[in-house]
Amino acid sequence: MSLLEKINKDRLPQHVAIIMDGNGRWAKQRNLDRTFGHKEGAVSVRKVIETAAKLGISYITLYTFSTENWNRPAEEVEALMSLLIESVSRETPDLLKNNIRLQAIGDLDRLPAQTRAALDGSIKETSVSTGLTLVLALSYSARWEITEATKKIAAAINSGELTDVDESTISDFLTTKGIPDPDLLIRTGGELRISNFLLWQAAYSEFHFTETLWPDFREEALYEAVVDYQCRERRFGKTSEQINS
Repeated sequence: MSLLEKINKDRLPQHVAIIMDGNGRWAKQRNLDRTFGHKEGAVSVRKVIETAAKLGISYITLYTFSTENWNRPAEEVEALMSLLIESVSRETPDLLKNNIRLQAIGDLDRLPAQTRAALDGSIKETSVSTGLTLVLALSYSARWEITEATKKIAAAINSGELTDVDESTISDFLTTKGIPDPDLLIRTGGELRISNFLLWQAAYSEFHFTETLWPDFREEALYEAVVDYQCRERRFGKTSEQINS
C-alpha cells in the first residue's frame, strides 16, 4: 500500500524546502564518478516536483547549489553548471505542460553567463504558469542573504525611505519576498543540520531528516515526509489547549 493513501489532502504543507544531499556518496557506493550521482539526482528532482504538483503543494524550494559549493573542485563545479543548463533546457517544456513556474534565489550574478541565460529563459517562459512554484536556491547561503538584506535596509534608512524596522521589514528585503516560509524542511543523506539554508524562513519549519541519499529519494519518500509532517502538532509558541480549543 502506498503512503499516498495516508495523506490528508486538507493538511498539506504549503511550502516544502529540500536539502538534496548524498549525490556524491551514492556514486561512490557504486564506484562511479560524482557526476553520475548528480545526474541521477536530477531524476529525483523531476520525480519529486511532479509528485508535489500532483499532491497540490504550492511551493518547493530546492537547495541546488550553495555559496560554499563554489569551493569544490573546479571540474565538479563546471560539471554541475553544465548539468544545470542541460536540466533547465530539457525540463522547461514539461514545467510548462504541468503548469509549474520556475523562480531562483541566491547570488545569481556569480553564475556563468550560459547558466544564467538558460535559467533566466526558463523563468521567463514559465512565468505564465499558475500551479506549483519551483524555487531553485542557487549560489545561495542564508548568511549571505541576511547580510545583503541588512545592507539594503541600512541604505533605505539612510536615504529616509525607511524609518522603522520590524520582522516583516526584514522578510521583505530577503530574496524570498512573496514566498511563504517553508512548513516542512527535508534533508536527505543522513546529516542532521540545515547547512546555512533559509535560516530566517525556517524559524518554525518542521524538520524531516532521512538516511535516504538524494538519488534514491522518489515519490514514496516524499509521501513519507508529508505523513511525518501531518503527525506533528504545530503550536507556534502556544499550548496544545490553545491550538485545539
